[in-house]
Amino acid sequence: MLSRRAQVARLRRVAVAALPGFDLADGTLTFVNHGENTTFRHDSADGRHLVRVHRPRRHGRDADPTLAIRSEIAWMTAIRADTGIHVPRVRPTRDGTMTAQVTAGSETRVVSVLRWMNGRIHEQSARPVHLARLGAAMATVHDHADSWTPPADFVRIDWNHETFFGNVMVYGELPAEECWKLLPAPLRRRFDAVADRLGPIMASDLDTGLIHADLHLGNALFEAGQVKLIDFDDCGRGPRVYDVAVALWELRDEPDYPRFRDALVASYRQRREIDLTHLDDYIALRQVAFDLWYTGTAQVNPDFAARLDKVHAWSHDMLDVVEGRASAPGG
Repeated sequence: MLSRRAQVARLRRVAVAALPGFDLADGTLTFVNHGENTTFRHDSADGRHLVRVHRPRRHGRDADPTLAIRSEIAWMTAIRADTGIHVPRVRPTRDGTMTAQVTAGSETRVVSVLRWMNGRIHEQSARPVHLARLGAAMATVHDHADSWTPPADFVRIDWNHETFFGNVMVYGELPAEECWKLLPAPLRRRFDAVADRLGPIMASDLDTGLIHADLHLGNALFEAGQVKLIDFDDCGRGPRVYDVAVALWELRDEPDYPRFRDALVASYRQRREIDLTHLDDYIALRQVAFDLWYTGTAQVNPDFAARLDKVHAWSHDMLDVVEGRASAPGG
């Protein structure tokens, strides 16, 4: 496994090679994050931008990465045009396309560039007002998805039972089935039980459509009484309650969880109805998805590898929390 520093250096060369194709003025490139994608901030006379170097097979074993990323951008662009929700604005390439395929050294990656969005993240300082604003924005996005007609070549992840529990996704460089094999046996048994429980629940859930699929407070920027939504990289078709579950997932074992949940749900329901009977089951689903992703990424990212045991322990703790309430109505 290459060191984190060596991995970032390789992908920085890809980012640098991509900049001329996006017609960006000379400027400063600053590392932001190396997790799912690898991102850099670019500051120049053209303003501030986020340069995204996308991970191969990010959207599943058989998905075309260029079409998938351009589809993500198409939905974000429509949300910007059709609603009052602030989402990132794309910067096209010189030839007007939304992405570029770039080779630097031994790395070939799809790259996209977005205008930088200012705001504060309250993932570690949540208050009910933040959840209320997030709930309102989430409902607006769901309403928009119901009325929007995607382009003919629209390709996004289908967040169904097989995607969550089968061998559709690739985490790090491993197919999902290989990540399942790496789980400690007691944890895998618990995840198998979640899969069994979610089968009939997901099959009977009719409130499905385009969702963000990663809309927790770490992907929301707050500024001047507004919330801005970022990181649509997971977006696709799936149960709307999964978006609610993701927003509340990291808060589920907090003492103030009931206040956070009620604030988000009340705000969402001012705009559209939603059945939350199985909310805790979907929170358990999120925990499984997060742990599998983390397990695969840990095989190629030293930072993730160093924390993997803690994540597995957290999964046990979180399932203890939600399974104690899974039979109680959430709505």
